[in-house]
Formats: sequence, C-alpha cells, structure tokens
Amino acid sequence: MQSENRFFDDLVKLMNGVAGTVAGAGREAESQMREKMKGVFGGMDFVSREEFDAVKAMAAAARDEADALKARLDALEGRLHETGAPTSYTPPSEA
Repeated sequence: MQSENRFFDDLVKLMNGVAGTVAGAGREAESQMREKMKGVFGGMDFVSREEFDAVKAMAAAARDEADALKARLDALEGRLHETGAPTSYTPPSEA
C-alpha cells in the first residue's frame, strides 16, 4: 500500500514539474514573440493613437471651416446675382 502511495506522489510531483515547465515555456514564448513583433512593427511608419486622433480633429476642423466658407461664398454669390452683377470672375493677367 505504501509503495502505491509513493508511486502516485512521485507521479504528482512529476506532473507538477512538467506543468510548471510548460507554463514557463509558454510565458517565455509569448515574451519572445512580443519582442519580435515590436521589432517588426517598430520599424514601420505607424502613428500612435494620439497622433491619429490629433490629425483627425484637425481634419474635422478644416472640413467645418471649408463648409462655412462655402456657405459664405454661396451667400455672397447669391447677393451678387440679385444685384445683377456678373458672377464669373476672371483674374487679371500677370505681366
């Protein structure tokens, strides 16, 4: 009876050791892969989330400004049309 318990105790110790080793190897593989991906993606020209959000906000502000300017131009052209003035513009030729 004692020999069976010892066999199972040794087997449990062996399995615990294997499980610890496998878990450690998994963590090491994950760490190595993470470093490899940092190296691969680090060399590419990716932007950070903060930079992307800043440019996105600038583009939205520029779009809003362009829309406001277009509305203002349309209003001015409408007033010119009401007065009967010509609405086409010909820039002066440069000498």
